[in-house]
Amino acid sequence: MKIIIVGGVAGGMSAATRLRRLDESAEIIVFERGHYVSFANCGLPYFVGGIIRNRDELLLQTPESLEARFGLDVRIDTEVVQIDRQAQTVSVRNMLTDEESVEHYDRLVLAAGASARSGATESTIPTHTLRTVDDVDHISAVLTSAAAASAVVIGGGFIGLEAVENLVHRGVHVTLVQRGPQIFTPLDPEMAAPVLDRLFERGVDVRLNTTVTGGSGNSVELSDGTSVPADLVIDASGVRPDVTLAQQAGLRIGAGGGVWVDGTQATSDPLIFAVGDGVEKTDAVNGSGTLVTMAGLANRHGRSVADSIAGTPEQAAPALGTGILGIFGLTVALVGWNEKRLVATGRAHRIVHTHPANHAGYFPGAEGMSIKLLIDAETDAILGAQIVGGAGVDKRIDVIAVAMAAGLSASALTRLELAYAPQYASAKDPINQLGYVADNLAQGTSVNLQWHELAAARAAGAALVDVRSAGEFAAGSIPGAINLSLDDLRERLVELPRVPLIVHCQVGQRGHTAARILTQRGFDVQNLDGGYRTWLAGTSNLVVSPTAERVLV
Repeated sequence: MKIIIVGGVAGGMSAATRLRRLDESAEIIVFERGHYVSFANCGLPYFVGGIIRNRDELLLQTPESLEARFGLDVRIDTEVVQIDRQAQTVSVRNMLTDEESVEHYDRLVLAAGASARSGATESTIPTHTLRTVDDVDHISAVLTSAAAASAVVIGGGFIGLEAVENLVHRGVHVTLVQRGPQIFTPLDPEMAAPVLDRLFERGVDVRLNTTVTGGSGNSVELSDGTSVPADLVIDASGVRPDVTLAQQAGLRIGAGGGVWVDGTQATSDPLIFAVGDGVEKTDAVNGSGTLVTMAGLANRHGRSVADSIAGTPEQAAPALGTGILGIFGLTVALVGWNEKRLVATGRAHRIVHTHPANHAGYFPGAEGMSIKLLIDAETDAILGAQIVGGAGVDKRIDVIAVAMAAGLSASALTRLELAYAPQYASAKDPINQLGYVADNLAQGTSVNLQWHELAAARAAGAALVDVRSAGEFAAGSIPGAINLSLDDLRERLVELPRVPLIVHCQVGQRGHTAARILTQRGFDVQNLDGGYRTWLAGTSNLVVSPTAERVLV
């Protein structure tokens, strides 16, 4: 059997090497239009920042090493320009010599990935994306030869934030230009607030609701009418699936713009398969087609497509979209859907905010984290989660991802038996704590209110009761709140108006206790989810709430 793979790196090379392990007799050819067929693209920003010092460490395999170990025919600097499905051939162009040739295939795998979506405009300033080894070579040359003192990064997503961190690590002053009103849009606004704060703390000039309009000399013009210095521009505006070949061949394109595949990674042509960033995945939350550009999925699906071609197909698991990012010592992790997406699709949901420490508070070195869990209001299924904090964030997001994959309910998190020692966790792990809150909501033991719902509730006549201590209240409070300490609450009930009450503390736990006291004494009570800390994060800047209301404090 002759198998042609279009594109290397994660998806293509995983397919090629797995195929060889399954079939020693197959002829396997990999065409890669770039000069590097297997490299650590997730490590590229850290080479720019000097964290990874040896360039060769980015190059995982070469055509020579792949031929020696796996017997693969890998042809770099070679582009597949056309597919003839009837003849089962591909037309190929050598990008160095411009020579063209035709190759027959029995099975074809498309792993073309995604291409950059440019947010830059015409400029004489060196402008590069950050997706290939060539990109980091060009960027490193600018940083070294020009002794660049300032840079502009366009786009505040995964790559943009990693670029910002590593440029700052190199001593470069960075302006981050974000088209929308929020940094790192996969997060909900209140969860993104600590990321913005951390950027400000490290001296990054963040421009929201702004685009680049031009550039000349050593400055970039912005849509807000200002100009900022720049010796370098990194365009991290995002990517779009590269479906050019698939479209030319008449293959089905999914609703989200990626190549449509079935559960075995086969396209609408059973002899052609597709993997990687250019392919639609099945969403784990609602079963629709979705684009998830994660290296883990590309590798996993590369292996799956090899199994399908070798005759042992297995249905691909739906995509959760699990991701993680480090930014100036802050860890940001997410899985599943965010609140904005749930609201946009009209899906009924509940939300839990908690602010636990990564391990026992009495053990030295405890670090805080903020967790947001999104839950189906009818089934108690976990729909998504976001975590921002220090140590332990990665562990907790992975537990939630496994729980989602296993179909555990949010309340079932209470029953997980997780490893505990004071330096690693609490006896009630943050995951268990999420489960307790979720179970209280599911059972009706507690009713919560979200930070962006507070203004409307108060306008409808509800009173806000802050059950923190007088000292905490004096240090910062929500305007108009009544301060009654939790420990004094039972003795001061007469001071509370007989209207719907919203209680809150710093993070939500004391608020829950207060709500139970008041509910059992006949009050109509809701607990402000996540307490003052979540409210403050959500309203600390002018933001757009998930319900499209603008909140200004």
